[in-house]
Amino acid sequence: MTTASTPDTFPSAADTFLLQGPAGVLEVATDMPTAAAARAGTAVICHPNPVQGGTMSNKVVTTLERTLRELGLATVRFNFRGVGRSNGEYDHARGEVDDALAVADWARRVRPQAALWMAGFSFGGYVAMRVAAQRETAQLITIAPAVKRFHTGELAAPTCPWLIVQGEADDVVLPDEVYAFAAQIAPPPDLIKVADTGHFFHGKLIELRGIVQARVRANLPPMEGASA
Repeated sequence: MTTASTPDTFPSAADTFLLQGPAGVLEVATDMPTAAAARAGTAVICHPNPVQGGTMSNKVVTTLERTLRELGLATVRFNFRGVGRSNGEYDHARGEVDDALAVADWARRVRPQAALWMAGFSFGGYVAMRVAAQRETAQLITIAPAVKRFHTGELAAPTCPWLIVQGEADDVVLPDEVYAFAAQIAPPPDLIKVADTGHFFHGKLIELRGIVQARVRANLPPMEGASA
């Protein structure tokens, strides 16, 4: 098992390292916005299903990372257990939620004054929902969240602002399942439907970036160092 090299402070520039998680180490990548744009917030971004090739390098995940960093948030991506340099084996979302909780807890520990934002794509959207229901979260962003496959009927709805972006031509996460799920949530999430768009947002990543930035901008935390 690999030894963790967990930093005690949030890296001031783009970095990768190993964080101690519940099943061994987790491979983590962090980045910071420019000083002029920096806000008192940290976004943790969860990747798609590991058994279907999902990693923190997925293009929707990296688009989310750049999008949120441009808005002024520090960003954290990570590989779930069994992916890349992360120890462990796939655990059908149960252990992966624990992985995400460990990453979110580290982010809160090293940036205690920063609001926690959770984001995720597909399987990672489900995991992000679970974390947001268990940790104080200022904003939740889920892209094509896997709302049926992982028993979300047992999920306590997060109380924070919640953006769902769903492609209307998705054949992996069926749009009608997402729409029905969102209709049961109170208060309802901000649901954005993207026409002629499949699961991986091929040719639509710039549009996705614009949607996310426009829909969450009003909820951004204050500028770094600003008085309350």
